Amino acid sequence: MAKLAALSQFIKNKSTSISKSLLVLTTLGSIGFIYMLINSFVGENNQISHVNSTIPANACVYQKINSICSDRKFDFAGEDLPVYDIDVKERLDREVLINTYWQSNTLLSLKLADKYFPIIEPILKQKNIPDDFKYLALIESGLRDVVSPAGAAGKWQIMKETGKNYGLEINDDVDERYHLEKATYLACRYFQQAYDTFGSWTAAAASFNIGIAGLKNRLKEQRVTNFYDLWLNSETSRYVFRIVAMKEVYKYPKAFGYYYEKSESYKPEEYDMATIFEPTDLIEYAACYNMKYKELRALNPWLRSYKLPNKNGRLYDLKIKKRAA
Repeated sequence: MAKLAALSQFIKNKSTSISKSLLVLTTLGSIGFIYMLINSFVGENNQISHVNSTIPANACVYQKINSICSDRKFDFAGEDLPVYDIDVKERLDREVLINTYWQSNTLLSLKLADKYFPIIEPILKQKNIPDDFKYLALIESGLRDVVSPAGAAGKWQIMKETGKNYGLEINDDVDERYHLEKATYLACRYFQQAYDTFGSWTAAAASFNIGIAGLKNRLKEQRVTNFYDLWLNSETSRYVFRIVAMKEVYKYPKAFGYYYEKSESYKPEEYDMATIFEPTDLIEYAACYNMKYKELRALNPWLRSYKLPNKNGRLYDLKIKKRAA
């Protein structure tokens, strides 16, 4: 009888233990389920969500990539972008993301802008061209003196035929597409002509890529009057959005993750001016001003050889090393 009572008490104790274990497991399961619901809700409402956002305990997190908010007003030269159009919004978002996360190229462009915008801005203002057009030069060349596969050259990426038509000198010894001031004046003349044609600064900017005649033809063929309603080749369809994206990054660098001191930017050159009016050996000419040929070329990238034949007796204004005060 005693053995039976002991067995009964053992079974009762075990039942109590199992019940407590089941209660603990049930509680833990409920907590886990609630955690999963909360985690799912947070994941869905993050800007960047993933099906499985769990990071292993031993994983290294190298960087955080954020989506860029585009739910606000954007404009080019005072003309609003129709971001309510999903196609426009997505195309803009693409260019903002590319220019935000192409860090090395974008940071270099920002530093160069601090060097060359002080030259471009007053010319745009003088010619009554909206200041936003300076960003066109920024996306065309990164403000570097490069040559495109099609042969466009200089910071404004001007084609040889266009340059000559607008009065620039282009030959083996001189190429004024690399003369930033003269090329900027040319660009201003073009933008004004394009604006007079289309009545829109946005269209004027787009035409710099496809040409005035080219844009007129596309508008006529597709029976629309607005750049944003056009179906264009990839390069031209991205063009205005690239300009606006770089404008945003330049104006608000910290908002896009770019932290650099103005002391780290590139500075506009200081120089004096001199005039050449006869055939000149440029290496000897540089030496006369205590300069190396490399320094003369850096200040005057439109010089393309060791000599300036000047067969037509023109007056050339050259930048030279600033004399000591």
